[in-house]
Amino acid sequence: AVTKRLDPRDVLVSNGGAGLSQMPTGSRIGTGSQRRSVQLLSQRRDILIVDMRGNIDTRLRKCSGGEVDGVVMAAAALNRMNLDHRITEYLPTDIFVPAAGQGALGIEIRDGDGAVEELVALLNHEPSRLEVAAERAFLRALGGGCREPIAALGIVDGSLLHVCGMVANSATGEVMHADIRGEASQAERLGVDLAGRMTEMGAGKLIGRCAQ
Repeated sequence: AVTKRLDPRDVLVSNGGAGLSQMPTGSRIGTGSQRRSVQLLSQRRDILIVDMRGNIDTRLRKCSGGEVDGVVMAAAALNRMNLDHRITEYLPTDIFVPAAGQGALGIEIRDGDGAVEELVALLNHEPSRLEVAAERAFLRALGGGCREPIAALGIVDGSLLHVCGMVANSATGEVMHADIRGEASQAERLGVDLAGRMTEMGAGKLIGRCAQ
């Protein structure tokens, strides 16, 4: 089951209250994600990316303490911790495509346990499940174990599903986007088809391997 998805967007928390476009040249932005790093640099080549690890509190403390000028995190992470008030800016998904499944919680159970399966089924939010299914299929089709940034976001609208994909090369900074629309009931097929479309566009060269 997949529970109802929270906001899938990335957000910026800055210690001066400035949005990404207003931050001064040389500003230090903390993130441990290559996906976020390459998308940040695609918009602001004049900022510095600082590799950052640790839990939510640690990252926020490093920001407020001045170790960095801002951090990029998942909106859902701050939402779940009731820390929405720390958010400076929500980053647009057409530029900052989230990680597959971002904002969603998946529930796994023991195979063959019918009683628990019936209980868990009540928690499933079908639009969210379809969105995540498309995103994960896209990731698998492009070789999700690869170290280069790959991201996807599915959005269900009634019976239709819109899937946006992003592939990038962290060394060159090159970023590729594409999208696909179709019946939500064919979520996994749409994810695979989008991966095929991006492979034809040259995604395999960006991630250093051919899609399987």
